[in-house]
Amino acid sequence: MSGCRFTCCFWIYYNLILCFSLSFMIFGFIFLPQEPKFTITNATLTQFNFNSSNNTLDYNLALNMTIRNPNKRVGIYYRRIQVIGNYRKKRFALVTLNTLPFYQGHKNTTELHQVVVQGSQLVKFGKREVSQFTEETASGIYSIMVQLALRIKARYGKFTSRNYKPYRKIDCKLKVPLSFNETSIASFKATRCENVYFFTDPDSD
Repeated sequence: MSGCRFTCCFWIYYNLILCFSLSFMIFGFIFLPQEPKFTITNATLTQFNFNSSNNTLDYNLALNMTIRNPNKRVGIYYRRIQVIGNYRKKRFALVTLNTLPFYQGHKNTTELHQVVVQGSQLVKFGKREVSQFTEETASGIYSIMVQLALRIKARYGKFTSRNYKPYRKIDCKLKVPLSFNETSIASFKATRCENVYFFTDPDSD
């Protein structure tokens, strides 16, 4: 009798696992979510001064960006977007966008204009970072890493997920020319951002 009960429990458990696995595969096959595409289309840098006497960095950076949702069946709710400015792996700015939460539908492109990153920040550079800053000041073009930290929800048909953060911050490696009186020595080249992991785990392998 106990053997029969064990066999029944085993088959019930096996069938539940099988049904769950099949449902997950069918769900993935139907929606096949693709990662959205983030592009910095323009960047204007009108101030980027480092004062070595008090280790203060003064900055004024304005960004235009596009967000492309390539999915046919998956929508994305953007609940919060934070823009983080880094120079030589040192964070100098953190800005939370004041835009209201918005929904991005299927096959849709959203444009964000004049995202302003401005202020003054204490930054401790070593001799190497100061030397690199001096070289880029002479060239007039700065290597700035902009990161995007998001809180989102995904919509699959009528089902909407809970709020969650993507697995990693999005990296946008920019080469930004300094502008003088709205002119610069070079034009900014639109830059596609990397490390976009909304629907996949980069560490799963």
